[in-house]
Amino acid sequence: MSDYVLKETRLRSLLKAFSWRIVATLTTALIAYGITGEIDTALAIGGIEFFLKFGIYYAHERAWQWVPVKVRVEKD
Repeated sequence: MSDYVLKETRLRSLLKAFSWRIVATLTTALIAYGITGEIDTALAIGGIEFFLKFGIYYAHERAWQWVPVKVRVEKD
């Protein structure tokens, strides 16, 4: 039985952050538009939210690289 430590690359973390931010930002912009009825306001909120949360998510994702993850491989 061997223990393996998995690590993600910085590029993978960036791609995950980017793809998630697209989905989440569209959701935020739709909610903002639904509340305000103003497309300009919705886009402004979505734009600010995208860049701010992109950075926060990336930092969070990279911080988790300091937490060891052990995967045990077992035979069936």
